[in-house]
Amino acid sequence: MIPEHKIQEVLERVDLVGLISRHVELKKAGREWKGRCPFHQEKTPSFYVVPEKHFYFCHGCRASGDAVSFVQRYLGKTFLDAVRDLARELGIDLEAQQDPGMRERQQLKEATDLAAEHFRSTLWQDEGRSARAYIASRGVSEETAQSFGLGWAPNAWSTLAERFQKTGMLDWAMKAGLVLKRNTGDGCYDFFRSRLMVPIRAPEGRPIAFGGRLVGAEEGPKYLNSRESRLFNKSDTLFGMDQARDEVRKRKAAVLVEGYFDCIGLHQVGVRHAVALCSTNLTPGHMQVLKRGEARELVLLLDGDSAGIAAVERLAGPLLAAGATARVALLPQGDDPDVFARREGAEGVERLLESAQPLTAYLFASLLPQGKGASFEEKMAALERLKPVAAQVPVGLVRSSLFSALAEHFGWRSADVEAALRSKVPPKPAASASHDGGSAAPARPLPEKPPPPMEALYVASVLREPRLLGRDVFRVCDELSHMGLRMALAHATSGQGTQDALFEAGESVKRAIETSWRQLPSEGQELEHAFFAICREIMVRRIDERLTYIKRATEQTPGAFDLTEETRQLLSERVELLALKKRVLEELKPASPGTKAPMQPV
Repeated sequence: MIPEHKIQEVLERVDLVGLISRHVELKKAGREWKGRCPFHQEKTPSFYVVPEKHFYFCHGCRASGDAVSFVQRYLGKTFLDAVRDLARELGIDLEAQQDPGMRERQQLKEATDLAAEHFRSTLWQDEGRSARAYIASRGVSEETAQSFGLGWAPNAWSTLAERFQKTGMLDWAMKAGLVLKRNTGDGCYDFFRSRLMVPIRAPEGRPIAFGGRLVGAEEGPKYLNSRESRLFNKSDTLFGMDQARDEVRKRKAAVLVEGYFDCIGLHQVGVRHAVALCSTNLTPGHMQVLKRGEARELVLLLDGDSAGIAAVERLAGPLLAAGATARVALLPQGDDPDVFARREGAEGVERLLESAQPLTAYLFASLLPQGKGASFEEKMAALERLKPVAAQVPVGLVRSSLFSALAEHFGWRSADVEAALRSKVPPKPAASASHDGGSAAPARPLPEKPPPPMEALYVASVLREPRLLGRDVFRVCDELSHMGLRMALAHATSGQGTQDALFEAGESVKRAIETSWRQLPSEGQELEHAFFAICREIMVRRIDERLTYIKRATEQTPGAFDLTEETRQLLSERVELLALKKRVLEELKPASPGTKAPMQPV
């Protein structure tokens, strides 16, 4: 992926007049250059190049854009090829200048993709018989196994390593932790062996790591996860979120379990808003993933044994610290979520979820069942167990409310409860800089500029239905001002697909596109009508912005005989813009009554 700052460097350094004059005869016209438009037939020149703004536009056909869009449009290049061609001419080595971390991330992606396909195909071959038998014993159907991309790593030392060697990706595989260097001699061996492989995917659906369940062997831990990398951080990843995201958004809730097969089993019976931890801890990163997925409530579905009860105490701290709305549903003694789901079906699971208790009510009742009637010793023991929970809740309204609720349950004063737990009060955040002239904390990077909502709606429409790009009669794609959106559109329309486009996009672009998807109709004629309405809105806004500029620039114009050449051009442009606006409004008429239109962004 080409870094955005390198694309910006290309646009700033290119001689736009020199580039366009190779194909168009240009003449100086004040601060601009003028010629006949190369994109439509015309007798009177209406095509202008503005070198100061690195921009061209045509008053006749409304073609406009920068150097990259000109190369795309005139020479029929893709966005990425246009950038590379211009960079080559300017002597900008995009590969050499690329962030090493981004290059490594790309290598890890390719290695992980290859491994996922290798494991998946091996599962359905003869050597995957034992793994398929295990899958069947867990009640997982072939359809579900295919949906989650399950695979098999055979009990061989170097099957995957040899494949990486042949493709020249062995070093990448080592960085991803998929193969390890031999202690003695040359070569590498496979990290995962004799394991049923469960791909761990990003919310966009691309594999970023693996969980391996030991099958048919006794050596090694039961479960083994990929090590963390630039691609995979277990503190920011929830298993199954790629499958659950639509249902989570629909219900505004998620079900959290602790095992991969618990999550898979729930999905199989139809409880499709289930996700699982990739570690034992719930982190702020996990809470952010759920927040982006629009989960307003989290239901903990845990084993009904002592381990499940302990898990509630372990998870309560991060949930309370995040101010999350959470409830607890405990399974019957001895049941796992997937076993319960297989026996009781979706209806049984839904009944259990509906009966879930609020987190604090469950926590207080399990730690101190007798409440106010408990002995002093029992209350102190309960407070001791609550200290790790309270230690994670920052000073503020949530913490004071927690102490008040505890005081009510214990029959003590809130101040006494706080005093008993005070030894674990979390430290206040450090100041960004000391007031005594000490060194300042490292500056935070500037937040990524959020995309304009209408532009995000345009890109989201094309990502949902690529054929719409061919219906963009006014070339709104050239009007996109946000480079992140242009990159996402370029990736999606260059054969890499929507998943890759979103995987590569920055967080603000992902959020904008996902928000736009929820505002758009799902498919068909309604989506097409919505797309035309978006194109219409963007074009009319662009025209109105230019008309406003022309009005301000010509307001102080003296008599008609004193008009400057520049003013005459602006007034001529105004007439052309008004004609174009009329054409846009006529050709991109609003949807007929009863047709669903996109929501206006707020």
